[in-house]
Amino acid sequence: MTATYFERIDRHRFKPTPHAGGAWDTDEQHFSPLAGLVVHAIDQYRAERPPTGLLLSRISYDILGRLALDECEIQVESIRPGRTIELLEAVVRIADRPVVRARAWLLTEADTSAVAGGPEERLTPPEGLAGQSLGSVWPGGHCASVDVRPVGPAEPGRATAWISTALDLVAGEPSSPLASYVALIDTANGIAVRRPPTEWMFPNVDLTIHLHRQPAGRWVGLDTTVVFGPTGLGLTSSVLHDIHGPVGQAQQTLTVRPLPGR
Repeated sequence: MTATYFERIDRHRFKPTPHAGGAWDTDEQHFSPLAGLVVHAIDQYRAERPPTGLLLSRISYDILGRLALDECEIQVESIRPGRTIELLEAVVRIADRPVVRARAWLLTEADTSAVAGGPEERLTPPEGLAGQSLGSVWPGGHCASVDVRPVGPAEPGRATAWISTALDLVAGEPSSPLASYVALIDTANGIAVRRPPTEWMFPNVDLTIHLHRQPAGRWVGLDTTVVFGPTGLGLTSSVLHDIHGPVGQAQQTLTVRPLPGR
């Protein structure tokens, strides 16, 4: 059986496997697979309703507390219904406490190919690029599970790489291309480290993803820049790609602090 990040317990509850283990604390969940699981739960919620033809254009996550490597419950509701625009909210609970609150804007699909335009520079395709292990920098099951292929040499706070995984998101369940894609985006904060994580902490407290096109394929391209400010704040910014070109952008707000005892 293919290894997975989560196993379903019932309609709303999931159990993480060791492959979902975090980088800052291996007894916690890495947020990246959990972000994809939220989209999977949104897909399930939408599949149980009449089709709307709406596309997810933005999803924002606020991380409210410790993500223990324990079963989680995800509830989804529509907080702004509409035929052409809808806002969904998903709340993740662990041990009956809200730990993640996500909001997703859905917009109507339309043929705008006649006016489509923007930067279209494609990254060097992942096939043929040498792989790199995140395990040399980060512990945890998630970082060990991903295939990282740098497009070029990384610099402190700057990296461009392709990310993929052979693991399924949920055991025995097909995931949408979008859920599988989102499940790798939060890895961005770990590929362009500005300072060694053995000296400084810089976890993200949120993740916001904006899309101008629905991604396709199993590879996530991350063109990532990390900035540390002078007062403990930081920002990880990524242009998101699939094999056909850019699809959107992602932002992660960082809390920057020295490791205790340093």
